[in-house]
Amino acid sequence: MAASELDPLLASLGEARQARRTVMSTSADRAARLLREQVVEGALRSGTRLPEVRLADALGVSRNTLREALSQLVAERILVREEHRGVLVATPDTAAVRDVYAARLVIEPAALLHGPAVDPTHLAALDAAVREGTTAGERGEWAAVASANQHFHRAVVALSGSERLVAQMELLLAEMRLFFHQMGDPGRFHAPYLEENAIIAGHLRAGRREDAAARLAAYLRAAERQLVAAYEQRSAADDG
Repeated sequence: MAASELDPLLASLGEARQARRTVMSTSADRAARLLREQVVEGALRSGTRLPEVRLADALGVSRNTLREALSQLVAERILVREEHRGVLVATPDTAAVRDVYAARLVIEPAALLHGPAVDPTHLAALDAAVREGTTAGERGEWAAVASANQHFHRAVVALSGSERLVAQMELLLAEMRLFFHQMGDPGRFHAPYLEENAIIAGHLRAGRREDAAARLAAYLRAAERQLVAAYEQRSAADDG
């Protein structure tokens, strides 16, 4: 991402801060959350360098507070520090893909199978994410489809009724979005999962929790295989 391409992102961060009426001068956690959201939604892509002065200004924080927020995101594997380059958005490797999917295969099917929050409000959030993805897919807006998919899986984990799991899922979603950037054809990757999300939501609405959990587990394994294959293909191309 070129320096000029950061301008809309920095402006949106400032608007988000103002909209929430958040005083962030003493809150690295809130600054980290806003930046993490930009990764989850695809606005910050792998390899983007984060200029401290402009970013601190956009977030309304001191540079010391910003550095604390950036260090938090580095610890979360969302950002990396590189000598002579500063802080950049991470570019995950194949091991990261496998590790994130190992976590997701434990968390998400269990949320469907055992979550106490399978109620009309939470099911409506799943349905809204399905509609969002379907509409974006019909328009060929694959970045928006990817965002809708993130929203669907966030809603899945919310069924667990656990704030701790929801917070952990936010970290996984950020890494997931970075994985998506490695896919050469986003439409080909995301399109099949639009239908899968709708089927899973339908199973839950009908009370078929076991079917929903099994379907999601199979879908996650398939997505992991696709991502690993894409990573390995890119690695082979780079070596060649």
